[in-house]
Amino acid sequence: MAYEITEQKKIGIGLIGFGIFFSLLGVILFFDRGLLALGNIFWLTGVAILLGWRSTLKLFTNQAYYKGTISFFLGLFFLFVRWPLVGIILEIYGCIILFGGFWPSVKVFLNHIPVVGWIISYLF
Repeated sequence: MAYEITEQKKIGIGLIGFGIFFSLLGVILFFDRGLLALGNIFWLTGVAILLGWRSTLKLFTNQAYYKGTISFFLGLFFLFVRWPLVGIILEIYGCIILFGGFWPSVKVFLNHIPVVGWIISYLF
């Protein structure tokens, strides 16, 4: 396998998974603020653990990604001031801008997983 998965990276992936789960549950339950906030906390912590604290700080403060960073944190602010629909839309846009360069790496990683890799190679 091309990628080494350490225990720390497993924890980061798990936290990102919990963050996505709680965010989706918050959206399903009519934009419940508590679940959305919990999902964001898990997701941000998971990204920081997976990438490393310095790399995460560099990612969010990189001049090329200011648009995504401002959009993401503005969405987080709108989530906390009880405008969850606007907040989620801004956060999704910010994530697409911030993590758009990671999609090819994610695709290569997913191709190495037995069942998921077969599905991805069949669809794309």
